[in-house]
Amino acid sequence: MFTETAECGSPTATEDCSPVPQARRAKLLPLRYYEINPSYNVPAALRLSEDRPVFEMPTSTGTLRRMERVGVLEFKLNGQPMTLAAFVEEGTRRIETLFVPFADQTTGKETYSAGRYLDLHPTPTGIYAIDFNKAYNPYCAYNDTYECPFPPPSNRLKLEVRAGEKAPGI
Repeated sequence: MFTETAECGSPTATEDCSPVPQARRAKLLPLRYYEINPSYNVPAALRLSEDRPVFEMPTSTGTLRRMERVGVLEFKLNGQPMTLAAFVEEGTRRIETLFVPFADQTTGKETYSAGRYLDLHPTPTGIYAIDFNKAYNPYCAYNDTYECPFPPPSNRLKLEVRAGEKAPGI
């Protein structure tokens, strides 16, 4: 969900490409994570949207980002049925990554106040592994010059997901 500059993406990059500003690194690094917990790695079926509706997702800079909902991931977590919508940027023709922003009951307490992200790669079967241990904070958690979409209401889980990256500084 973030765009790297050509220099940052090249093997010969010389500039510092970290989203964490140099002046804040002592306070924010190292990044903090929950202990890996295999129970937060669950299979999910992707129910595709017939028409890929476009949503205007609010962002950290106050703008709206137009995203297409590819479908809804259906899974069980802690024995409870759950769903999360999966998105791509509007106009995406070839899907290489599904963007899954989410919030849960740790949001704003133990995890970043604007939610966390998962990136999933398409599978030929439509069955995905949602591994919340890989949940990460958007770059705007470290640097307000980044624009980060907020999870939509449909992606706010009503349980605690104590997996993945914690809030900066906790």
